Amino acid sequence: MKVSTCLSAALLSAAAAKALDTVSAVGNKFFTSNGTQFFIKGVAYQLTEDDPLVDAEQCARDAALMKTLGTNAIRVYHVDPKSDHDKCMSVFDAAGIYTLIDLDTFDTYILPKTPYWNETQFARYAEVMDTFHKYNNVLGFFVGNEIIAQADHSLAAPYIKASARDLKAYRDAKGYRPIPIGYSAADIAELRPMLQDYLTCGGNSSEIVDFFGLNSYQWCDPSAYEQSGYINLQKQAKDFPVPIFFSETGCNQPGPRIFDDQVAVFGDKMVNDWSGSIIYEWIEEANEYGLISYGPKPDATATGADIKGGFSRAGTPTPVSPDFENLKAQWAKATPTGVASANYKADSVSTRACPASTEGGWLVDGNVALPTFGGGPVRPSATGSASGTAASPSSTNNPAPANREIAGMSAGLVGVMLFFTFWL
Repeated sequence: MKVSTCLSAALLSAAAAKALDTVSAVGNKFFTSNGTQFFIKGVAYQLTEDDPLVDAEQCARDAALMKTLGTNAIRVYHVDPKSDHDKCMSVFDAAGIYTLIDLDTFDTYILPKTPYWNETQFARYAEVMDTFHKYNNVLGFFVGNEIIAQADHSLAAPYIKASARDLKAYRDAKGYRPIPIGYSAADIAELRPMLQDYLTCGGNSSEIVDFFGLNSYQWCDPSAYEQSGYINLQKQAKDFPVPIFFSETGCNQPGPRIFDDQVAVFGDKMVNDWSGSIIYEWIEEANEYGLISYGPKPDATATGADIKGGFSRAGTPTPVSPDFENLKAQWAKATPTGVASANYKADSVSTRACPASTEGGWLVDGNVALPTFGGGPVRPSATGSASGTAASPSSTNNPAPANREIAGMSAGLVGVMLFFTFWL
């Protein structure tokens, strides 16, 4: 695509341009450092499993086309903290695109059925933060993705909350800017309302997430605000204490995708409480959620670093029709102005009560003590039975890392710094 080629070259040459304004979370909204409310128009970006932010030329090609789409953010599920990300991050910065980075790695997930939070996990998460905190266009970090997908998984919630607490304490102790740290949840009706309240309850701002992302595929075109169930999502997000947004969305059944849900998300019904959405996903794969492809599907016998699962993972991005143009048209119409930070009162949002356990559903009873460094594991209530549900396209189950269990890290700033003094 000629336009993409020209834009990608321009983005590469603009790598040294002035950096984007930083973004912070205040109350239930995101604001740029110039005081403008920020709404996410994002796409999930996972070209390669290990790290898509290392090939500057590929980043430039993709960023150029994302810019024409109206994208202002990408979500990246895995990164290698030891790699050089300067060029890719500069390319996306020049295109006006922020990044949301998952901190967990392939062997450091918090496991849903046997949860623990140990020094190896903490160190690996912190290593990713150490690598990416310096970039102005880092919008936020996720401490987990869809860890809780059925009732017996809810016992992992205190470990998710402890990980956010300890990474926030580490961020502040290191003197990094207050990059928001949050969680990306599966949309499970009998668990999600309790989880979003639990991760933001307790009255201690150091122990709650800075934002809450939701992976929801409820709205499948053709649909509507009431029919899709978004009306219920909105009721449960009304005056939420931290920013809430769709960290994945874009149901492709029956297809094609019209993206009428974006009208609701950025319109009068939801825009006062929601901070935007991330569409799943950039590249075409077997699940057919892609907004672009990198050319015709390779021959079944083809192999190579740029081919995985029968689909090319690099090259010139070509829009998938009609999904790409449909989303572009919806985002072009979605122009919320929001509120200026100077006119926003953060105390207008509501603090949530910690949810009680429910029979056969949410198993954590109230504001249980979180795992602490050197202490024993949390002992939540465990009433009820498990119930299964389908996960979103990005859901991943990983084997437990083989290392010594420690039930958590200290919530206090001193404890975190003492640990890292020893570890380093």
